[in-house]
Amino acid sequence: MIRVLIVDDSLFIRTILRDMLKGSPDIEIVGTAVNGIDALAKISELKPDVITLDIEMPRMGGLEVLEALQGESSRPKVIVLSTLTSRQADMTHRALRLGADDFMLKPRDVPKVRGIERELILKIKNLVSLPTVVKPGGIRQKNADAAVLIGSSAGGPPMLDTLLSALPPDLPAAVVVTQHMPEGFTASLAERLNRVSPLPVKETTNGDILQAGTVLVSKAGYHTVISGIYAAAGRNHGRVIHSTAPPLHAVRPAVDKTFASAANVFGPRTVSVILSGMGSDGGEGALAVKTAGGTTMVCAEEDCLVYGMARSAIARDSVDRVVPLKGLAREIVRAVNRLEVNHG
Repeated sequence: MIRVLIVDDSLFIRTILRDMLKGSPDIEIVGTAVNGIDALAKISELKPDVITLDIEMPRMGGLEVLEALQGESSRPKVIVLSTLTSRQADMTHRALRLGADDFMLKPRDVPKVRGIERELILKIKNLVSLPTVVKPGGIRQKNADAAVLIGSSAGGPPMLDTLLSALPPDLPAAVVVTQHMPEGFTASLAERLNRVSPLPVKETTNGDILQAGTVLVSKAGYHTVISGIYAAAGRNHGRVIHSTAPPLHAVRPAVDKTFASAANVFGPRTVSVILSGMGSDGGEGALAVKTAGGTTMVCAEEDCLVYGMARSAIARDSVDRVVPLKGLAREIVRAVNRLEVNHG
């Protein structure tokens, strides 16, 4: 049983979160707190495994709570709940730097808060189940000859935890993650994923070279377009170009933009994966990867919060494999290793 303490100055939010979480048989709500001072007292008294933490509260806010918990050997896991503003994006990034373990975006429209129920439960379970990752040293980075492209939207972040934490540190391909997320929050996502993945993870910057054994998270507000760099033996390497072209499918970054441009560069040395997500983004991109001779996968529907993106690719007959979430890392490694054999 996972013991959870809810920390928020809003009675309405505390009540909603309690109602959402108590429906999970694996979670026990051990208490609530109205501000940071109350939270620290109840953490000491109740010994929760996980706390959900509001950032802005009277008397003592979430950042001060995190500062107080630094150095505590038995501190609980912390999920910061953040609203969709640029100020909250900055504070969320600071919270992760201060030791928060994950973050969750709260809709500004309060009645929509219940829509985060399943993803919040997944995040709580992930926090207590993910192994501690130690990144190996001494792995020499080189320009990637192959690319693994991952696209996701609603419900994607907890799945990214599971998938990236299972990839080997010596994966002979670059990984590019395009997750629909508001501007300002993809830096926090990259920092969060860097903690759970054996591969180094960072947010894209314009001009980044795709390197084997590294993960790039597409920066929100820009399309991540992969441009080719000619290399020896007739192979292309890839470079990130940040594009301010109009949103596609009402989003920027769009998965289709990344998938299609990378397929144009890497051709059959491209592997695409679609996780949970609403809408049709990713369908045309998966078709572009398949047309270029690459390998295409989608996660099984039972593991996804929303299946629109994956279904869009399936409808275009552009999916080679439908794979359960826990098997995706293994299938990616197999696909990349086959590239090494067939095109090495």
